[in-house]
Amino acid sequence: MSEIGNFFWFILGGGFMGLAWWLSGFLAIITIYGIPWAKSCFVIGYFSFLPFGKEAINRKLLTEQDDIGTGSLGKAGNLIWLIFAGIWLALGHVMFAAVCFISILGIPFGIQHLKLAGLALAPIGQTIVAKEVAVAARNRHAQTKLSK
Repeated sequence: MSEIGNFFWFILGGGFMGLAWWLSGFLAIITIYGIPWAKSCFVIGYFSFLPFGKEAINRKLLTEQDDIGTGSLGKAGNLIWLIFAGIWLALGHVMFAAVCFISILGIPFGIQHLKLAGLALAPIGQTIVAKEVAVAARNRHAQTKLSK
């Protein structure tokens, strides 16, 4: 079922926004200073091409450990990202979401665009995994919280 969703998604803005993510990645590499953000651009760009069946999740939630992207440096990196590229990518996803929300059949695609718009605002500290892995990580995290 996710293959059919990904096919229609690609047509309804996913292909264009995936290219926009990759363009941001190339621009980040060219500036030299943006290299730390470039890999994320390419990973999220691929996710933007084919999002159904996958999900973005916080790495701390997944691994239950802090790393450089989930701490204060990650927050600073997200702020820099937001100023230079995040707002523009998020705006693109919001515009495609508005178009998708025009029809009832487009609503799931509009929702996915809004999820990607949120990811575009703060991608550092996030990772892309299969939906099943994300659900398992959330359940494990909830069990850990309940046991404390």
